[in-house]
Amino acid sequence: MRKSDKKIDNQLRVLLTEVCDSARESVEGFQWLTHRVNYANFPESLHIICVFDCEENLKHYQKMDQKLFPVLIQAKLKTMGIILKKLTPHISYDCEENCLKDHEGNWAKRLEQH
Repeated sequence: MRKSDKKIDNQLRVLLTEVCDSARESVEGFQWLTHRVNYANFPESLHIICVFDCEENLKHYQKMDQKLFPVLIQAKLKTMGIILKKLTPHISYDCEENCLKDHEGNWAKRLEQH
């Protein structure tokens, strides 16, 4: 990883931690988030995975009309000067319950699918 990539990654981690903290207070069942990125194709390769505790809470969030994650993430990325025309393809959702069931709790293996 180049020095400039590391700097961007550190900024992303700080901003996404702020999104995570805010969402934990506002979204029932939300637990944590992570990101994956190929800096040779940044920001187009940015992918953010939002993780809920169980399938029920994840489905409840997905049925909501007003989705909080795209709004929060877009606002934070904008502070870095990153503007993606369509953010929703860069965000996916998962839950700990399904990781435990499908991958025996191995998030590294599960995240390869995202």
